[in-house]
Amino acid sequence: MPQNSPRQAEFRITGPKVFAFTASAFGLIIGVNLLMAYKAISTFPGLEVSSSYVASQTFDAERTAQNALGWRLVQGYDPNLGQLSLRFTDSVGAPVQLADVQVLVGRSTEARQDFSPSFVFDQGAYLADAKLGQGKWVMHITGHAQDGTLFRQRLALWVKG
Repeated sequence: MPQNSPRQAEFRITGPKVFAFTASAFGLIIGVNLLMAYKAISTFPGLEVSSSYVASQTFDAERTAQNALGWRLVQGYDPNLGQLSLRFTDSVGAPVQLADVQVLVGRSTEARQDFSPSFVFDQGAYLADAKLGQGKWVMHITGHAQDGTLFRQRLALWVKG
């Protein structure tokens, strides 16, 4: 019968060791979940719309009217000038000037850096001063055509470092 070496005795699995390991593992998992839940709640700006049912009632009509405009929107950012640009073009590629335009620029995961730059129409494009850090930004664009048709679009913008 082989004799136990002193080293083998050190690695015995006992009830208290199993409990400590299991409690540590669950404690780590619960701690990470609590941290992630806190970060999600503290950085998420909230609801997109106050009532999704009410918003759904006019969605199809607004989308049809917006599609009938035939507009194409291209956004840009020049980090050297610190300038955002929005170019609205019609179905033949001619620049479009809106009756009004509002833009909310921010991160997709938090509202802390949200801001609304003031755009000016200049030579076929809307331009605004904006200093954006690197990473993903989201632009929520809302405007009206000269005939009053609502135009809404959300665009992602990546700023490279």
